[in-house]
Amino acid sequence: MFSRRTAWDLARNRYTEALEDHKSAGRELLDLTASNPTTVGLAYRRDLLESLTHRESLTYRPVAQGQFSARHAVAAYYAEKGSPISADNLILTTSTSEAYSFVFRLLCNPADALLVPAPSYPLFDFLAELNDVRLAPYELVYDHGWQIEFGSIQAAMRRCEAEGAKCRAILVVHPNNPTGSFVKSHEAAELNRISTAHDLAIIADEVFLDFALSDEKPLTVSANTNALTFTLSGLSKVSALPQMKIAWIAVTGPDALQKEALARLEVIADTYLSMNTPLQLALPTLLAERHHIQPQLMRRIQTNLAVLDTVLPDQKLCQRLAVEGGWYSVLRVPSMGSDEDLAIAMLRATGVLLQPGHFYNFPGEGFLVASLITPTEVFATGITRALQFIAAR
Repeated sequence: MFSRRTAWDLARNRYTEALEDHKSAGRELLDLTASNPTTVGLAYRRDLLESLTHRESLTYRPVAQGQFSARHAVAAYYAEKGSPISADNLILTTSTSEAYSFVFRLLCNPADALLVPAPSYPLFDFLAELNDVRLAPYELVYDHGWQIEFGSIQAAMRRCEAEGAKCRAILVVHPNNPTGSFVKSHEAAELNRISTAHDLAIIADEVFLDFALSDEKPLTVSANTNALTFTLSGLSKVSALPQMKIAWIAVTGPDALQKEALARLEVIADTYLSMNTPLQLALPTLLAERHHIQPQLMRRIQTNLAVLDTVLPDQKLCQRLAVEGGWYSVLRVPSMGSDEDLAIAMLRATGVLLQPGHFYNFPGEGFLVASLITPTEVFATGITRALQFIAAR
């Protein structure tokens, strides 16, 4: 009765079972996996929701790409970053997941392939299956910092060709989640070269772009005009408002390809018309909230990194890998079995919850992921206990 694309194993994994058992028993939980910014003690402006009370919301005037006032606000956001995108080059969506689906449908026929980084989001597997495309992973390697292994891109394309699958795009996450690594300028140049040579688009996920840890702010991929480029972002991370369900696609690249892509995307958006009017009218105000909320998040991230760097020298078994931006830190830990086994044992023994690296397709065992937006008191206690537990094994 059901489609093959939804034939997932929906049984709870061992990690989830252990967490539910821990909660059911009423035991102390120090959760270092926080991803929802609305639950970590940030102070939002009290009048923020007044932006949802526009009288114009009572009149339905559908615009496939999104209301101009909303797109104009997003264009101004990019202008601040040195990327003068026209509002006409923007498509509003309800989430970056929907934005991915729009772009996947635009570019891919069933069974076509997309080149995706590993490690990175586990979300891509589900989005690919729902959109009838396959993923061809390429490697991010760590050597005094994360970098794209371009040989693995070429190898992935050769495998796809041998299996009769057409590669349609290279996907980058800028900065990557969870590695926190940005695409460097020389890497961007090589991505453009490969894309041009093989008739590929570039899909860039920039939801964490504003959370760079260095004073030198990275350039948005939306400034790229050498290859057809789709840059995705939204309020979920930019303004720490995941519940408001506003995201966008910025389309740039050679003029002819750009115009064709926008025309086709407009039809896709017009078919769904998923963006609701109150949120579109509120978008300028909600997007401006970033100026208030991002400094709080950056202080939290920097403070937690400082805490981590203070407790790490007390032991010799764990290492914090370099992080350039985003909300997460990757810990290199001794490989004593699977990361999932380690995370479960740690939870049961200490009450500390960290994510195992295999959730993000790390190349092997020995990786744990910690959220840097966790309230600092919880983070400090939790990470200290976690490191002590690892040292005692």
